[in-house]
Amino acid sequence: MKELFAYEEKASRIELFIRIIYSIIIGIVLSIYGFIAGICLIIQFFVVLILGRRSQSLSDFIQGYLEYYVHILSYTSFMTDERPGILPVSVTIYEEGKD
Repeated sequence: MKELFAYEEKASRIELFIRIIYSIIIGIVLSIYGFIAGICLIIQFFVVLILGRRSQSLSDFIQGYLEYYVHILSYTSFMTDERPGILPVSVTIYEEGKD
């Protein structure tokens, strides 16, 4: 497992300028994906309201958007120089319990 928001001291100045263009491209993909996920969220609301259950395919699409957002967040927040893919990839996110 890889920690997405781990501290990295080294930073590339060249990557900083590449990040600006790359982040714009990622932002366009994320906004389109988010718009469609928002429509799915509204549809999911009515599916739950009418049928009393969730749609698996709508949940999977919304989950994919949230996973993509978290996946690119460390790069766009200047936490790492490791570029994420422009297109969404499957990422599993876990919450560590504190017992």
